[in-house]
Amino acid sequence: MRWIAAEDVGRYRDALGVMPPAGLPRAFLEPTDGALVGIVSRYAATRGPFVSSDLAQRLGITRDAADTALGLLEARGTLVRGELVPGGSGTEWCDPDVLRRLRRASLAILRREVEPADPEVLGRFLPAWQRIDHPRGVGGPEGVREVIRTLQGIALPAAQWETEVFPRRLGGYSPAWIDELAASGEIVWVGGAGSRVAIYLRDDLALVGPTAPGGLQPDDPASAALCDALAHGALFWDDLSQIIDAPRDVLFTTLWWLVWAGEVTNDLWVPLRAPRKLPTTVAPARISRRAAMARASRRGPRSAIAGRWSRIDSAVRRTAPTPDERRRATAELLLERHGLVTRGAIRAEALEGGFAAIYPEFSHLEVLGACRRGYFVEGLGGAQFALAGAVERLRDMRESPPDAQMLVLGAADPAQPYGAALPWPETSGRRRPARAFGAHVVLRGGRPVLYVERGGHGLVSFGNPNQDEIARALAALAQWVEGDRARRLVITRIDGVPVADSRWHPALVSAGFRTDLKGMLLRA
Repeated sequence: MRWIAAEDVGRYRDALGVMPPAGLPRAFLEPTDGALVGIVSRYAATRGPFVSSDLAQRLGITRDAADTALGLLEARGTLVRGELVPGGSGTEWCDPDVLRRLRRASLAILRREVEPADPEVLGRFLPAWQRIDHPRGVGGPEGVREVIRTLQGIALPAAQWETEVFPRRLGGYSPAWIDELAASGEIVWVGGAGSRVAIYLRDDLALVGPTAPGGLQPDDPASAALCDALAHGALFWDDLSQIIDAPRDVLFTTLWWLVWAGEVTNDLWVPLRAPRKLPTTVAPARISRRAAMARASRRGPRSAIAGRWSRIDSAVRRTAPTPDERRRATAELLLERHGLVTRGAIRAEALEGGFAAIYPEFSHLEVLGACRRGYFVEGLGGAQFALAGAVERLRDMRESPPDAQMLVLGAADPAQPYGAALPWPETSGRRRPARAFGAHVVLRGGRPVLYVERGGHGLVSFGNPNQDEIARALAALAQWVEGDRARRLVITRIDGVPVADSRWHPALVSAGFRTDLKGMLLRA
């Protein structure tokens, strides 16, 4: 028989209300600091998220004692709490290591939900995602504003915005709509290389706009004088010409050079419609006076200098966002624009830093549940990120048969994935297609059939299409031309062969093309 000290017996009886069993070692009867906290920690490490009432019931302690122990563990960083279970009924507690394992397992399940789709499915998905020819029913300035919101930062020729981008997404377009947005100050346009224009909402310019507006250091007197004059506020052309001591033709050329350098903008869209030929990459100091006068003489109507001119940095809010905030906003914008973001899509947009710079933000959004990472489209690498709605839509398109309807889309339109997210297929001729404004692609079920070269003088077929497919593509092309009275095509060659000698000549005649001195003509 083993004996227990009287004081130990009393302590044991007071704690448990029972006598200790005979032969119990004395070490088990000694008081231990934080015993309950240690038990709770082991409890949390062996299960998923739980509520404090379950803990109290399992250990046979009061709810207050359980909450106290959980609070101590949270303060030490051993436990985390929050609404961790979907459809939960309150605050749950979980061990961080357990939570990380659950997240990894959940993400793995989500990534396996979608088998990789063929590239042609992306060719159907992206135009549908950007609602090409399927407008939401919101037109007017508000509809233009919504289109700009998702396409912020994409640099396109000014004419492309008004002839392709807005009409195809709104079902109709009036130039007065963007004029109203610009005049009211809701949007800011920024010029870029190649006389391209990016449009931003003024409220988002600091987050997704140019990283260093106003950073140019002019090396010629006219540019420096212009920058100094506009640093104090927006000015009309007449005010600039009175302030700056320079010939008007030199001032005009310098002003537009600063526009294409991304330093100066206007509060109207009207100047972008004026016909002109202006320098884009050559600094004014390297342009002869004669060349400057020649360019100024071609500037067209006074609309080229209408409105008030201002520095880009004056449109950016003074409280600059942090680099992390800018990257997060850019990642969210890319997901909303594309639905499914790939390395090729980001490369085509010439994003600063490329895919590597924005990849960590996509990973953070995945952990937060805002997007998913997976192998959604065959052949585009494993680093693909998509919104949950885009994944479901891509899955539906993968399982449904492709539509035989033809779609004519601008080759440089953001909704046209070939040459950006997807590589161009092999062509029948020697000429390679390019994402150029003025060129068009005829798609069937997301797969390109014909490429219409810029200027409409040449056709290039992809792969080895059959007679029926070419006939359908040419019929769709004819219908597209007839939809715009100002549009016309004069086909002189097909796959590098003169049109009269091409095997597709009968199909052109059937589609409505007629013989012309230069080739086969089709006009509305």
